[in-house]
Amino acid sequence: MTKAELVAKIAEKIGTSKAQAEASMNAILDTIQEELAAGNKLTLTGFGTFSVSERKARTGRNPRTGTALDIPACKVAQFKPGKVLKDAVK
Repeated sequence: MTKAELVAKIAEKIGTSKAQAEASMNAILDTIQEELAAGNKLTLTGFGTFSVSERKARTGRNPRTGTALDIPACKVAQFKPGKVLKDAVK
């Protein structure tokens, strides 16, 4: 499903225009992004939890040449699904 398809489905479910649905979805995604960028955790009860974790620096391998590469430490976004979402997918 693409973003446009998701916006259309949301607009249909809540009975608004696609523009209003897209504005709402963009506001939600922007808020999640801002919270994660600030290092905060965001929990949507039943759906899941968005968080940021730190990956340690490590040594990797170039698959073409086999030479060792130093991979620097970085922060990554993570999502852990909640019970309601897990049960819905089963």
